[in-house]
Amino acid sequence: MKILILGGTAEARELANRLVDAGHDTITSLAGRTGDPILPAGRLRMGPFGGIPGLSAYLCAAGIDCLVDATHPYAGQISINAVAAAQVSGVKLVRLMRPAWTPLPGQNWSIVGSLREAADALPANANVLLTTGHAGLDLFLERRDCCLYVRVIEAPQTPLPAYAELIASRPPYRLGDEIALMRRHGITHLVSKNSGGGQTAAKLEAAQHLGVRVVMIERPIYGPADEVDSVDATLAALGCVTS
Repeated sequence: MKILILGGTAEARELANRLVDAGHDTITSLAGRTGDPILPAGRLRMGPFGGIPGLSAYLCAAGIDCLVDATHPYAGQISINAVAAAQVSGVKLVRLMRPAWTPLPGQNWSIVGSLREAADALPANANVLLTTGHAGLDLFLERRDCCLYVRVIEAPQTPLPAYAELIASRPPYRLGDEIALMRRHGITHLVSKNSGGGQTAAKLEAAQHLGVRVVMIERPIYGPADEVDSVDATLAALGCVTS
């Protein structure tokens, strides 16, 4: 079977590795936003497709049997394009969407619908650990009345202002380290997307331990697909047998 994986996540890498081990012709597409990505087994395709027409054309020209959207839950446009391209091309679409986080006992999240709402939800003089990535960073930098600690894998192209500090690091994160980080900077608020998964979940437990308020941005809703929540379930949905 020839499978195109829209990747960039740990689950996408695991899926590609298992499919290649089982002898399937597997291509992983990466957006190219991260300068030094961890690469999966199989063939790679880097960069954008050119919207819905480009992805549709690629699926047909490459003879793809199944398309797997294993991107980040907040990947946005590529997940929207995947739905439309699958419909146009007639290629089966499986969406691997890891389970969302839920509040831990005793936590009361502020759940918001967008980055703009998250920025507006912060009170004046908050010490904020911002873990939402590069998208929408400018909205938070408008909050000059807050102290921002911006944690990203790669530094933004433009320098941060004096009231914002860069924390360049790559997950996974451990609970003890997250508690130490929040204590060191006197964090009062954690802003996060509901990405799910275990690599960055320790920040939520650390926030619970320290009484840090969580501002959680809810997930976008994408179009129809055969949606599953694990690599094993993805393999089953594809009808693939792996060792």
